[in-house]
Amino acid sequence: MKLITDEIRNILLTNGQANAGREETIDFNPAVKLFCPWGAATWLLTELDPEDPDIAFGLCDLGMECPELGNVRISELEELRGPGGLTIERDLFFTANKTLSGYADEAQRLGRIDA
Repeated sequence: MKLITDEIRNILLTNGQANAGREETIDFNPAVKLFCPWGAATWLLTELDPEDPDIAFGLCDLGMECPELGNVRISELEELRGPGGLTIERDLFFTANKTLSGYADEAQRLGRIDA
């Protein structure tokens, strides 16, 4: 399964272009949720860097009770392998119902992403 479909990539790039160089960025809803099926890691991504579209921005939770906003390389997520060859997956049923900051506030209270 592709982690980032062409449709999602277009949304992420459009969002990244809209926020490029802005002091006050737009608080987008996450366009995609990725997760680690063999652990507790989860990523809610809102944009790709227009200058380096391998770098995504969003809410990153590595399962250590300290989710944070930051960047992640899509290629690194695609290369990860777990037990039995498991890979990072895209949540096919995820639909964002709040902005990234809404998820971040909730994650800070809970110590994890609950999406």
